[in-house]
Amino acid sequence: MHIVVVIAFVLILGSLFSGLYFVMKDKGKTNRAVNALSFRIGFSILLFLFILFSYKMGWIHPTGIPLTPR
Repeated sequence: MHIVVVIAFVLILGSLFSGLYFVMKDKGKTNRAVNALSFRIGFSILLFLFILFSYKMGWIHPTGIPLTPR
């Protein structure tokens, strides 16, 4: 499960930086930056839904970090 999340974060960051590169290089002439940033948003939402689904299926569990100070 950790590997899936790490790979997803790497893909999200890669898409973010490619969007930045296309914004700087294309200067608004093409839609490559919009496509890269749209992919990042979509992949972030999919990762969030996957984590929720994994929790509901019991594949991941809360860490047990206390919310109140001891």
